[in-house]
Amino acid sequence: MGLCTVLIWHGAMALPANAQTVTAIPSGAPDLPLAVLKALHQAQVPPSALSIVITPLPAADASGKPAEAQPPRLSHRPQTASNPASVMKLFTTYAGLSLLGPDHVWHNRVYADGPVLGGVLQGNLIVRGSGDPKLVMERLQDLLGQVVAAGVREVQGDIVLDRSVFDVRERSEPFDDEPLRPYNVAPDGLLLNFKAVVYKFTPDAASGQVQVRFEPPLAGMDAPTQLPASTAPCNDWRSQLKADFSQPLQVRFSGSYPKRCGEREWPVAYPEPEHYAPRVMQAMWLAAGGRLTGQVRYGLHPASARLLVDAPSLPLAEVIQDINKFSNNVMAQQLFLTLSSELGAPGRFEASRLRLLQWWRKALPGQEEPVLDNGSGLSRTERSTAASLTALLQAAHASPHAQAFVKSLSQAGIDGTTARLKERNPQSPVIGNAWLKTGSLRDVVSVAGYVQGQSGQRYTVVAIVNHPNGNQARPALDQLLEWAVRDQNKPGQTSASSQRQRQ
Repeated sequence: MGLCTVLIWHGAMALPANAQTVTAIPSGAPDLPLAVLKALHQAQVPPSALSIVITPLPAADASGKPAEAQPPRLSHRPQTASNPASVMKLFTTYAGLSLLGPDHVWHNRVYADGPVLGGVLQGNLIVRGSGDPKLVMERLQDLLGQVVAAGVREVQGDIVLDRSVFDVRERSEPFDDEPLRPYNVAPDGLLLNFKAVVYKFTPDAASGQVQVRFEPPLAGMDAPTQLPASTAPCNDWRSQLKADFSQPLQVRFSGSYPKRCGEREWPVAYPEPEHYAPRVMQAMWLAAGGRLTGQVRYGLHPASARLLVDAPSLPLAEVIQDINKFSNNVMAQQLFLTLSSELGAPGRFEASRLRLLQWWRKALPGQEEPVLDNGSGLSRTERSTAASLTALLQAAHASPHAQAFVKSLSQAGIDGTTARLKERNPQSPVIGNAWLKTGSLRDVVSVAGYVQGQSGQRYTVVAIVNHPNGNQARPALDQLLEWAVRDQNKPGQTSASSQRQRQ
């Protein structure tokens, strides 16, 4: 086994490729596990771009109350404010649980502003949005089915969509100039199916063609139903389709689909988001057997209208599982805006920022405040320190909402955004032993959550990399999680020597 030292100079690092053990650490070297340093070196990311805090969770005493907080097992630049990308969702979801409660629901209501005679509504049908983060096609179908069951089969007026619960506007420029990526969808008081169209491609061996379907239905939409199959490799199959979305109602695929891909789906943000909800509502109302004399348009709910249907959303405890496990940006923003809309006024980003910070000061006094934008992490301005995220994780784990919060996180190597850990390293001891929220932007990679050590001790883990090569540093975070699991200590032991432990 070879011997080596770790050398640091001017914020850059040189590390022999065959390094296995450490016999000497120069005084200027960061106190990080060797495997993490090596992975940073391979990614060409200096340790100065990384913030880490790994801290034991206090064990409960005989009365069931958490014991005193313990010092960090590993801490590196804990007070540096960094962009944590989607890890910011932890602030939004824990604040949501604390302020709204895990059983909170959004009420989607449908009204009539005229009499219903013989199944015919002589007036307008008003669908009033609540900010529901997950009013997907199946639930909209059920909502409209309830309208029909309430006695309305024909509307001799308009279907009016009221989304005034939020005061937001479509972005003038998409994030990172990717307008068709579903993560760029803007929040909406009446958010239907995430404003996305899902194209499904299914090879048909008998015909040699590929069947094309899309959902949800949109009034006036025309798209191919078949494509030629190819024998090309499945790599970059989307570019092989040669898709043209420039005419939103006349989508074209002039290429072919590799049959070896099997069945695949491609979710695409609708290019004209303002027209999405009216087209979906019209198509689905007709599909539900309804008839419509007028049009589908945006408008406001008149105070005199009569309530026909009140359909609650999924509870918040379930909604945050999509937000955290699968890092759904628009759902996070819907929840963030709800923090202010549920007070009675239209939800606005500024008002939600103020409410979350007021909650933070009361719930975690003395901790550095996060810098908030839209609460999803899809931002260049949001910031937090690793120390503040650690305080949030520790508080959440000790709160009455701990079960719902932890359940919302991705279980490493099993589900959500960390499922691919099992592909990267099938033998990783982290698989099944960590509950995490990940984050990734063009120059950010991050992870935060809980890790179960092999000693039996559970830890909070926060790690953030801000650097142009940040996404190449993900193996360093994988190594850090492995180091946290292989803790070598008895529960509660956090000596100085354990902070220098190397794998």
